[in-house]
Amino acid sequence: MAVTSIASNSPIDICAKALILIGADPITSFNEGTTEALVSVNMYEDVARASLVNTRWRFATNQAVLNRLTAAPTGRYNYAYQLPTDNLMVHAITVTDLPIEYQIYGDKVYADTSTSDVVIADYSFRAGEENWPSYFVIAVEYALATIFASSIARDANLANIMENQAQRAMAKARNLDAQQQTTRKLTTSRFISERRS
Repeated sequence: MAVTSIASNSPIDICAKALILIGADPITSFNEGTTEALVSVNMYEDVARASLVNTRWRFATNQAVLNRLTAAPTGRYNYAYQLPTDNLMVHAITVTDLPIEYQIYGDKVYADTSTSDVVIADYSFRAGEENWPSYFVIAVEYALATIFASSIARDANLANIMENQAQRAMAKARNLDAQQQTTRKLTTSRFISERRS
């Protein structure tokens, strides 16, 4: 019987492969009643969300026009805007493509804007596992393996090895993900003119 490898595109798949990394038995459900399943179900979502805000991942970044709320802020700002429900971290708030000053209070953005301004948020959201690129999946698997090594295997040396692997995998993932945008050109004309003078 041929054995084939499948891509990890669910929380169970990702946890199962992270468990394999530390030499533990993989799980097939969060409800198995095993130590592996108990640790997985309790740690998975926190690790996933922390990894998703580790950098501004292209696959987990979105833009949204913010709705201005009728109730004004108590002080210091003109208007309050509702953040999207899937927001994990705000990267920028802009009006006519220009960044504006803002503060986040809970699930709202406060800013000094006018009633005619269209306020847009750039933010990280909780992307589904089926949309995670392979380089990110591997980084999350190693991040989980770090936790599993200390909580399931109870092996500090193994936890350190997994932590180092997790850091390398996350750095590689950031590098690969950063390539998914237009390359920014460095303006050198000012430096050249200064040098010639």
